[in-house]
Amino acid sequence: MVTHMSPPDRPSTPSPHAAPPRPFDRVLVANRGEIAVRVIRTLRRLGIRSIAVYSDADADAPHVRLADEAVRIGPAPATESYLDPERIIAAALETGAEAVHPGYGFLSEHAGFARACRDAGLAFVGPGIEALDVMGDKIRAKQHVEASGVPTVPGVADPTLDDAALLVAADPVGFPVLVKPSAGGGGKGMQIARDAGELAAALPAARRIALAAFGDDTLLIERLIERPRHIEVQVLADAHGTVVHLGERECSLQRRHQKVIEESPSPLLDAATRSRIGQAACDAARSVDYLGAGTVEFLVSDVAPDEFFFIEMNTRLQVEHPVTELVTGVDLVEQQLRIAAGERLAFAQDEIQLRGHAIEARVYAETPHRGFLPSTGSVLAWRAPAGEGVRVDAGIDEGLEITAHYDPMIAKVITYGSDRAQALDRLDRALADTVVLGVDTNIAFLRRLLADPAVRSGDLDTGLIDRMPELDHADLSPSLVEAAARRLASDEAADRLASAAIGPRAWQSAMGWRPGSARPTEVLLAPRDHPHDVRSVVAEPDGTQPARRPDDTVSRVGDDGSVWVHRDGESAAFVRIDRRAHAEHRRAATERGGALAADPELRAPMPGTVTAVFAVDGDAVEEGDAIVAIEAMKMEHRVVAALDGTVRLSVAVGDLVSRDQAVARIEPHPLASESDSTDGPHEGAVAHASHQE
Repeated sequence: MVTHMSPPDRPSTPSPHAAPPRPFDRVLVANRGEIAVRVIRTLRRLGIRSIAVYSDADADAPHVRLADEAVRIGPAPATESYLDPERIIAAALETGAEAVHPGYGFLSEHAGFARACRDAGLAFVGPGIEALDVMGDKIRAKQHVEASGVPTVPGVADPTLDDAALLVAADPVGFPVLVKPSAGGGGKGMQIARDAGELAAALPAARRIALAAFGDDTLLIERLIERPRHIEVQVLADAHGTVVHLGERECSLQRRHQKVIEESPSPLLDAATRSRIGQAACDAARSVDYLGAGTVEFLVSDVAPDEFFFIEMNTRLQVEHPVTELVTGVDLVEQQLRIAAGERLAFAQDEIQLRGHAIEARVYAETPHRGFLPSTGSVLAWRAPAGEGVRVDAGIDEGLEITAHYDPMIAKVITYGSDRAQALDRLDRALADTVVLGVDTNIAFLRRLLADPAVRSGDLDTGLIDRMPELDHADLSPSLVEAAARRLASDEAADRLASAAIGPRAWQSAMGWRPGSARPTEVLLAPRDHPHDVRSVVAEPDGTQPARRPDDTVSRVGDDGSVWVHRDGESAAFVRIDRRAHAEHRRAATERGGALAADPELRAPMPGTVTAVFAVDGDAVEEGDAIVAIEAMKMEHRVVAALDGTVRLSVAVGDLVSRDQAVARIEPHPLASESDSTDGPHEGAVAHASHQE
């Protein structure tokens, strides 16, 4: 499930003194997934009894099985379980917990929850309420640190302004600008606007996402710094006035403002700038009497690396904390617990040294060639990589259902090396050895990103991923397609044998027979999401060629009959194509002259909830007009019209939709229909991420 690795010859803490006794006897972990597992690992090492909480969707999740005790706190929706402070507090009191560790996300930066823990006599493993109040509001935080002399990005930070007022106030800031929810984090709700027209559309979208994700639709606007580097500093502060930093993390490789790959130390900063930015982070923490582990985030100019600007402070443990642990030897969760128990930090600033290099890749359940939309389903196979310098933090296991209720990050693969090049090489190999079947993942994309020359050289910025060529579902290696065909041929051969076993049906069971030998099976298959991209492969079933060289192929069959295959670090899902249906499709395409018409059916690109409907049934719409918005896993996606015509809606606000469910239909205008009648509808059209804006 999870491997927690410390670098060779690194101590667990830079202090030469023996570790003090355990800070608590019983701690409740108010989270799920890989962070809950990671916290429980440290609790076990310290001899502290761990208490997990779970929703109905997580009843058999790894963090539940790993904990010493577990308490059900409600149904699958997070608002009725992990985001309900009363349920968490009740579970803690019921089990006799002394402290609550919130992990990250959910209630980790919720001042009301921290206050409720305090009122219930529970230690909150996090900062004080003042820090949560101040730093949890980006507008207030920016104003606060400015008063402390920390440099900030120019912008508009006034919670009293509505959309119209923000439009006016943004003009002096200068375009392009970045719209950000004042509450929350993780890049959720952020929108880039390069002119007033884009800003007018971005503001209501950002408010909707902010309200749904954080319960607060307050926005702020900042000047967008082109080609910036996102660098953050890890700090620790105890209740006795000691504040230290543990170096910086480079988090510039982002997609839609969501970090993808993080590393420590940054390849950009020199020693002098590292000291200055670390001091600024400590100053920001001191300004709110910070307590525990926190991260101060900065934008650093790629062309002027000695200049940096405060963005925000995350008053919790960060997803990317393992890279700091690996280069410093400090267990940050342990330090959180000891600080929460009132202990002093056992080390000073000059005792903290950064050695070697660490890099982390976030593994998401998402479909890169469908615009990185979230992917859901049952995990059919899971194999974590291993080896020198490899650490994996994960909260999944075979049989676990990945749902749309929670964030799509399912694992983190982290590697450590004596230098950056070694850490990068180890990460690429570790990702190639990571097997996840049953849901789509971004693993192949991560390896492609690591191979980019700019990434290898350390020439990073937050827009690098957006400038990469779009992914194509057709970019599948022949060996992977062949492996899928072999599995399908094997299953067909097994079915024939089973059929023959029940009686004399020779003519049915001897398919492919020829005098003297059996003919290899010709398999028609296609990628699951593109059933009309048919490939014909002549394949011997697995097991029919004993001399064939062994490989690392892993295959599973899903409940829907799709075949999932992993080979040579690449994974994909395929479906078997019926020959008669394929022939009819090709015949229809030939009759149309091969022309492809836009699909009039608009389909949900992912499972989720309809959060907005932008048209009325019967409205005339144009190609590209937004029709509905769908939210899932804290992301909003718009489904747009694929052609001009009249819209016929199939859903309303609040409806739950499944992946590829029809949400609307565009009836072409009569003239358009007559002029296009020779082509007819595109029978092979498959709705996918092309409808996602």
